[in-house]
Amino acid sequence: MLLGLVSAIIAGTLVGLQNIFNSKVNEKAGSWATTVLVLGLGFLASFILGLFFEGSQMFNLQNMKPWYWFSGLLGIGVITGIVQGIRYLGPTFAISIVLTSQLGFAVLWDSLGLMGLEKVPFTTKQLAGVLFIIGGVIVFKWSEFRKVDQATKLNQNSKKATAS
Repeated sequence: MLLGLVSAIIAGTLVGLQNIFNSKVNEKAGSWATTVLVLGLGFLASFILGLFFEGSQMFNLQNMKPWYWFSGLLGIGVITGIVQGIRYLGPTFAISIVLTSQLGFAVLWDSLGLMGLEKVPFTTKQLAGVLFIIGGVIVFKWSEFRKVDQATKLNQNSKKATAS
């Protein structure tokens, strides 16, 4: 379990870092160039590392359902969606929505046993957990709106004072 926790923390850290890099690339190169760069370099690195660590076993795909082969295509939507989300919402809010969405759909897919997953009964604890995270995102964004609103009021008051 400890290895799983450490792996998940490392993955979360890397995803956060990758999203920052992706948004910076997107500022200069655009969404499609960013997607090509990210997925292209990811393919190259995965291919080389796969050959090094697994050798020819990397290509042993006989027991896999063919539609699972296309999961990499979902990366196009993931990268494009996150880059655009960060562009319009900012990194923290966009990633919090992405993570909340991931958790919500993971609970749904687990509960329904979709795509070959072992069916996990849906509980009120799971619902409470998802709602708690959604509430956290709302509180986070609400506090941000209050700061912007206060800054706007201060700006308006200083303009009125200057005009008087």
